[in-house]
Amino acid sequence: MPNAEQATVSSSNERLILAVDLGTSGCKCALVGLDGSVRSWAFRSVPMHLVGEHGVEQDAEDWWQAFLGAAQELLADNAQLCRQVIAVCCSALHECTVPVDRQGKALSRAMLWLDMRGADAIRRRARSGWLNIQGYGPLKLARWLRLTGGAPSLSGKDQAGHIAWLRDHDASLFERTYKFLGPLDFLNLRLTGRFCSTYDSALTTWVTDNRDLSRVRYDDRLLRMLGVDRERLPELLPSTEVLGHLTPMVAETLGLSPATRVVAGMVDTSAAAIGAGTVRDRELHLYLGTSSWIGAHVPEKRTHLSAYIASIPCARNNRYLAIAMQSAACSNLTMLRDRILFHPDELMSDNSRPDVYPLLDSIADRVPAGSRGLIYLPWLQGERTPVDDRHLRAGLFNLSLEHTREDMIRAFLEGVALNTRWMLEPMLNFVGSSKGASMTVVGGGGQSQVWCQMIADVTGMVVEQPIAPIQANALGAAFIAGVGLGELSFDDVPALCPSQRRFEPRETLRGLYDDRFGTFKELHRRLAPLYRRINQHRSTPR
Repeated sequence: MPNAEQATVSSSNERLILAVDLGTSGCKCALVGLDGSVRSWAFRSVPMHLVGEHGVEQDAEDWWQAFLGAAQELLADNAQLCRQVIAVCCSALHECTVPVDRQGKALSRAMLWLDMRGADAIRRRARSGWLNIQGYGPLKLARWLRLTGGAPSLSGKDQAGHIAWLRDHDASLFERTYKFLGPLDFLNLRLTGRFCSTYDSALTTWVTDNRDLSRVRYDDRLLRMLGVDRERLPELLPSTEVLGHLTPMVAETLGLSPATRVVAGMVDTSAAAIGAGTVRDRELHLYLGTSSWIGAHVPEKRTHLSAYIASIPCARNNRYLAIAMQSAACSNLTMLRDRILFHPDELMSDNSRPDVYPLLDSIADRVPAGSRGLIYLPWLQGERTPVDDRHLRAGLFNLSLEHTREDMIRAFLEGVALNTRWMLEPMLNFVGSSKGASMTVVGGGGQSQVWCQMIADVTGMVVEQPIAPIQANALGAAFIAGVGLGELSFDDVPALCPSQRRFEPRETLRGLYDDRFGTFKELHRRLAPLYRRINQHRSTPR
């Protein structure tokens, strides 16, 4: 994928979308044509701040400055290029909370999806008397599930937990807050001056009635359960809503026309589902990033309690997105690189790490399937699907003197693939798909052909690799902008997302990986009680 300096725009009259992809690590901006071609991109990192044992924050102003820096690099005072941009649309991380005043100024740093300070506060609100189900009062849980499709995380790692914590521990800040916003909401506020939230961005406040996607709204009883006034939450809108035009100040800063429109956009899970091209019902995509998920659009709102899978509002106005979440995917490779293979002294001159992932691919490809009996459990941050267990931890099983570093590298990749199969089983039943169907892989991990083939072999699924898997979120934002502007329909999207390679599961490896998967599940069954005993007084790693 070219960087901003290398990119060229093919036609001076081509209409472009300035697509924004704000993630935990930073903000990527891309210029995307309505044909799905990414003309150029730029990235700015955003620092993270640890607060005590459980707090994880980012400065919302850092989000904004990262956006401005990346966007200005793309546009680079190019008047012709600026005239081609017809709209701005954002995808952003979610389950994060930033309190702002009436002028839209952040009153504190944002609490991130990794922040667990709200665990006790939300548990108090979720419980009811002496009878509780997995920590929830039965009537409260029933109402949350019936109206929203889910319930607040008892770890405190979502907007509901953050708002509850602020109310209990910083009453002054809570009272001064005009609106509680998510990252997408904050970007849209700065772009247009509107205090608004998309249906998917507002989801993890767990106070919206999502039964009718044509009129998602706040529910008074859920608001009382959380302890927040309706007035402190933003207006609710669908992802395809045109919010208006850029503010004059933003337009001038970027060199864009004040007539440039802003489309509401979506959170990252919704963006990946659109950018993967999997917009038809029950088409599966696997996102391989820091964490991971399997998603598919479905027409109905459902919840699978025992497997922790739900269908929730998304960027498609008349569809829900079924999601199964895996806590750690590529973060296992980051840990392998930063904590095992390299020492801090081996940083490059710009404080970055060497790009070792292609090397890891080639090494893993030389090791026999099954890693010579070595099995890796990838639970660095507990797990979410098909078990919600914060006590689980990662580890290498069956390590012996005969094993090498090369075996460990392949075992790490296979461990994530085995965990993907673990959450795929209930997901297939949930969405009504059959094993052996296809699954599109996007995200940074989707760039690895070795990993794509491994996932196909381990899961038994055909894996489709798009031309640029890492661009899925930016493409999703651009396609949503096109739909919102009336330039595209969702039916157009699959043709704009062609695959570059198709990976078929190899029949010769089926027996081996079936056996490994059986061992993988048995290891969980036997080790889970031990993990719980060892880690019951420890928080989930951040």
